[in-house]
Amino acid sequence: MTDAKFEDGADGPLRLMAGDQEGVSVLSALLQDAVFPITEMTYSPKRRRFALLLNRFRWEDRDAAETTKRAYERVQSLLVFEDVLSVKTTGIDRKDKETVLSLLAVTFIAGADGTGRFDLVLAGDGTIALQVEVLDASLRDVSRPYIAPSGRAPTHEED
Repeated sequence: MTDAKFEDGADGPLRLMAGDQEGVSVLSALLQDAVFPITEMTYSPKRRRFALLLNRFRWEDRDAAETTKRAYERVQSLLVFEDVLSVKTTGIDRKDKETVLSLLAVTFIAGADGTGRFDLVLAGDGTIALQVEVLDASLRDVSRPYIAPSGRAPTHEED
């Protein structure tokens, strides 16, 4: 009998929680270049919850796809923020229901006593700012991976 290797593990859906700055950095890296229709943003003031259903590029699978020469993948994921006190957007027209947004980064700016603000930085200078009572975010894959429609990994030009 031989020891199991990391590569032998099942490639299952992600299910992550962020409760500190390091967790936010991990979520941000996994969510870079995720896209979502503006209609997939939901804020429930009563439940104090903000959620996004987005299509994220599977950065964690990129090297394996390149090594085996198979297609890059995306997966539908649910990004949820709890204890949200308010939501403000800048640089996007929330009335234009045809808009598709691209997420570049998620940051957290700490306030007093565990409060703070999540900034969801969007391509084209848009931002979604979530004022929260506590740092509490989660990411969960909710579909099977599918071939990325563009057929390529996202790239960013350097200034």
